Amino acid sequence: MWSTAGWAPVPDEAPPRSLPARTPILFALGDHAVNLALSSLLFVFPNFLTDVAGLRPALAGLVPMIGRVVDALTDPAMGRLSDHTSWRAGRRRPYFLLGMLPFGVTFAALWWPLPGASDNGRFAYYSAAYIGFSLAVTMIAVPYAALIPEIAPGYHERTRLNAWRASFAIGGALLAASAFRPLAEALGGGPGGFQKAGILAGIWVSWPWLLVYFGTFERPGYQRRQAEGLFESLTSVSRHGSFRVLVGIMLTSRIAIDLTGTMFIFWFRYWIGRPGDFPITMALFLGSAATLGFPLWNRVGRYLDKRTVFLFGASSWVAAQAFIFFATPEWPRTLIFVFAAFAGIGYAAADMIPWSMLGEVVDEDEVQSGFRREGIYAGSFTFLRKLGGASAVALALWALDLSGYVQNQAQAEGTLWTIRVLTAALPGLFVLLAGVVALRYPLSQKRHEEILAVLAERRAAARGAS
Repeated sequence: MWSTAGWAPVPDEAPPRSLPARTPILFALGDHAVNLALSSLLFVFPNFLTDVAGLRPALAGLVPMIGRVVDALTDPAMGRLSDHTSWRAGRRRPYFLLGMLPFGVTFAALWWPLPGASDNGRFAYYSAAYIGFSLAVTMIAVPYAALIPEIAPGYHERTRLNAWRASFAIGGALLAASAFRPLAEALGGGPGGFQKAGILAGIWVSWPWLLVYFGTFERPGYQRRQAEGLFESLTSVSRHGSFRVLVGIMLTSRIAIDLTGTMFIFWFRYWIGRPGDFPITMALFLGSAATLGFPLWNRVGRYLDKRTVFLFGASSWVAAQAFIFFATPEWPRTLIFVFAAFAGIGYAAADMIPWSMLGEVVDEDEVQSGFRREGIYAGSFTFLRKLGGASAVALALWALDLSGYVQNQAQAEGTLWTIRVLTAALPGLFVLLAGVVALRYPLSQKRHEEILAVLAERRAAARGAS
């Protein structure tokens, strides 16, 4: 049924280690830190570039896009490097310690003011800072993601781990959406306020990696090297049918998330006319995802396949996007708040399930190739996720620029329509597309149990041969 080419016995491999109760919590701190930084760049940074730094929307959209071009090589390369690392402390976890300081410093640098600089000078600086930040994120986020299938090998165990991870990630996003801008304003507002907020946030996202390092573990038996080069590994991964479907699910849902996240502040400020409602709405949206959505889908996932859970979540998310599109400034604030909480429940499934699915894809690849390649899969997955979101944001801000957007002023009717479409209608279409793609995902729980049985048989044979 599956090829065994490349299978290499590992003499010191031990039976799978159970997941300690504290591990999901300590592991999830890493996603809290990464998501706080990335969500700040999604929810606040584009508007910071246009309305504080003074960049045109088209140039502001290019800044993250340039950083993602750098990721084209660094994310998969980092994944393969971690696959081949053989330090005593492990092949993934040491990078948390190496990357934590650059991660915090480069994030703070993104919010540095440039008084008197030209438009081109500001664009060059923020692009360079974003590249540095992207490299720092790659150093820690790719090995971090690659660790998920390793520390949680079971089908439901991965759902539980990713529910904790996603909940802590939501906490980071909540801080970014509801606290970063108010913090900058409390620290004096303007460029100086954002600079100070960036420094404090840079410190905040650095320290959790010590706890992630000491609170997690690696399985020695999973360190099975591969003889392929980077290009051959990427070619092999790109031919994996289940992975291609999963990439389609993740890309379409990620584009929807990033489009709405970037445009929501513009929607509140210029269409609804109540920018002060933005942090309240995001707090309700993300809070409902963390307190209602993730526990709900984690429990439902005990009885249903992950594909079905994703489809349920996507359906409720589409309904919420339709509400956002048709909402008008005259609608009651409480109605918008209620639907924000409802949307968060659907979003929770779209956020946690694709990462949970990645472990099954890696297991299937091990059966087919004989190698554990979490790193190259996580690197490719992370890169495509970031590239898809950055491309969508760049095109959205370019469209906003073409519509005649003028910073900090009342917008023309065409610009308001553009904001509504980019915030609600277009993301809703991408969520629908994600659901269509998910129908083709082949790795059910039963299929994964068959894969684990094959792997267990091979590992038992390898231990016996040693």
